[in-house]
Amino acid sequence: MNSIEERIETLKQEKNAVILAHYYQCSEIQQIADYVGDSYYLSKMAKEASQEIIVFCGVRFMAESAKILSPHKKVLLPVADAGCPMADMADTNKIKELKKQYPDAAVVCYINTSVEVKALCDVCVTSSNALDIIRKLPQREIIFLPDRNLSAYIAGKCPEKEFVIYPGYCIVHNKILPEHITELKIKHPNAPVVAHPECRKEVLAFADFVGSTGKILSYAKSSDSSEMIIVTEEGIRHALEQQSPNKTFYFPYPQMICVNMKKTTIENVLWALEDEANEIRIEEGLRISALNCLKEMHRLGN
Repeated sequence: MNSIEERIETLKQEKNAVILAHYYQCSEIQQIADYVGDSYYLSKMAKEASQEIIVFCGVRFMAESAKILSPHKKVLLPVADAGCPMADMADTNKIKELKKQYPDAAVVCYINTSVEVKALCDVCVTSSNALDIIRKLPQREIIFLPDRNLSAYIAGKCPEKEFVIYPGYCIVHNKILPEHITELKIKHPNAPVVAHPECRKEVLAFADFVGSTGKILSYAKSSDSSEMIIVTEEGIRHALEQQSPNKTFYFPYPQMICVNMKKTTIENVLWALEDEANEIRIEEGLRISALNCLKEMHRLGN
């Protein structure tokens, strides 16, 4: 009998499908994926892919974004309940209230948001392009949602802007405290601290480098350091060790694991391809309303 990997490869060819996976997916998913990357890269690949079927190994907002950008493609999410708690924190009624309260503000949403939230926003951003895009916006007032930590980090880099910060957060990054970093620094004093901007401000104060998952990988590859303290979801370890096998990477305790990202198994991917299961469907009017902020992201992010 053929292995699961072989069956997946055969089905991909038969059905003209492509597999996209986020860096936070487990190693076996990253190994079978055609493209592995952070949110911005994957949204780009979903838009540019020529295949008719996209199997998105990530969480729901990522698969929704792919469908918004490519309505003619069939987008499959291998695990239907793979969600994002931070995305769920963005409440459409609260956003409508903020828009009334700050009518001149640009409404900027993190890509970690639902299609309903994107439909209310002017531009979408990822952690890799948020700073560049917000600096390009003509508005001085910025409503940024839903991540308060990323918002505070960007606000610190843009003193010319006034930020209205929404109180959401990533449950994985937000649980890391300064003492978790100091414990590692005592053990590994020469290891630079590399952190994701979804971390708390007090944690980022320890960082030698702050960046998205993709930028963390680039930094780790080019750094002269043979060891590093990595403050983001542990799924990135797979890519770090692949590109830099002679370097050592330490992650904080408690473990930085996104349970939703880890829900997807190789069996789920096979099942999604076999049955074309868990197709993402978005009502066309809602999709069109949400499309503009993603198009603006790709326009301003280039």
